Amino acid sequence: MHTTIKVRYAETDQMGVVYHSNYLIWFEVARTEFMESKGVNYKELEENGLFLPVVEANCRYKRSAKYNDILTIKTTVELQGRKIIFRYKIYKEDQLLSEGYTIHVFINKEGYVITLEKAEPNIYQKLKTIAN
Repeated sequence: MHTTIKVRYAETDQMGVVYHSNYLIWFEVARTEFMESKGVNYKELEENGLFLPVVEANCRYKRSAKYNDILTIKTTVELQGRKIIFRYKIYKEDQLLSEGYTIHVFINKEGYVITLEKAEPNIYQKLKTIAN
């Protein structure tokens, strides 16, 4: 799955490059679009009492993105027991600018970690089919 982002002026710092925290925001945009493109909607998950908080985030910066750049974010996903891992690579044309991941756990509305396969087998099967 690919997500396209155009760097806005507000996302840059005084040096004219994208401020580092914006990459994590872009990861979230890519993750949400990835899930929706596969038929899994965050809002519906939450309405059914299932949440996916981020428990770990990582971003490695290789080159700077700048104002008005058109970026492509490639997203993949892995299911590992009680967690789901999203991996991201951000490109400007064919040049890798950054890569990273976010790790999420599945929790219920009371905030307890759950095993998705047992608690929500239908959602688990849908996510399993999109995992790389």
